[in-house]
Amino acid sequence: MTRARELNVWRRWGYRLLPGELNSYLLHLRPAEWPIMAGHTLLGYVLAVGLRGAGSGEQIGTALLALVIWVVFLNGGTLAINSVFDRDEGDIGYLNAPPPLPRYLLYFSIALLAGGQLLALTLPVGFQIAYAICFVLSVLYSVPPFRFKAVAGVDWVINMWGFGTLTPYAAWAATGRPLDFAHGLVLLAFCPLFAGLYPLTQLYQFDEDRRRGDRTLALILGMRVSLAVALACTLLAFLMLIWAAVVRHATWVALLVPFALWLAVLVPWVSRHAAWSPAEHQRGMYRALAAWAVTDVVVLLVFAT
Repeated sequence: MTRARELNVWRRWGYRLLPGELNSYLLHLRPAEWPIMAGHTLLGYVLAVGLRGAGSGEQIGTALLALVIWVVFLNGGTLAINSVFDRDEGDIGYLNAPPPLPRYLLYFSIALLAGGQLLALTLPVGFQIAYAICFVLSVLYSVPPFRFKAVAGVDWVINMWGFGTLTPYAAWAATGRPLDFAHGLVLLAFCPLFAGLYPLTQLYQFDEDRRRGDRTLALILGMRVSLAVALACTLLAFLMLIWAAVVRHATWVALLVPFALWLAVLVPWVSRHAAWSPAEHQRGMYRALAAWAVTDVVVLLVFAT
């Protein structure tokens, strides 16, 4: 408990400024992930309105509302309910030294998820449907007796569609604009890209998952096969992005930059994984997330100009 409260200056200030266990509630929403989730969500909005449209403030109020609903209510609520049933003791994604679970965290997470669905009713129907699908997937993913995060393969499918494709689609849908084929391919390409990223997020948690009895995809496949899957899915994703660029008559050469970054992350990981510690695997995950962020930026430059 001392480490959870004193881990860094932000953690110390949070517990001083927020009364009771409010900071513990906030930490279990894992705000460290919000910039990544927000960036990937906004990708769909900017693709829909274009870089010039985004800069001019077109539908900016709608975009901000959709962003808060998706990132704080849906994603935050999902991660909080995940914490409730995982009861992790070690470091977890986007939350080192997790504090003990607050007493009402389960009810808090359910209120966030349900409140987000109610707020989604103020936005176009495509956003409402995307939120409802991810709401159901969040419950199925974490809550017994379903707990699909412990079913290897099912956890993978849920995440590749939920984060990979439905997240940017939701922001596109919030604009009310119809989805054309080329942009549909772009959004769909993020499904295999996240299919490659997802096993990478589990490699540093092998021991924790074994202790808990969760048979995650990465545990079933093993590290070597997991990394091979990541390489294959990344290649598929970039082939789809190039296809979308050809359909749209856009220059696709810039897409080689993020592809090269992915290879710079994955190739050394494949060759050295057997000697890596959990901390090194965790650093590899964060490097992959950086490559993801660069991919988002380059995709906007190619498809939103």
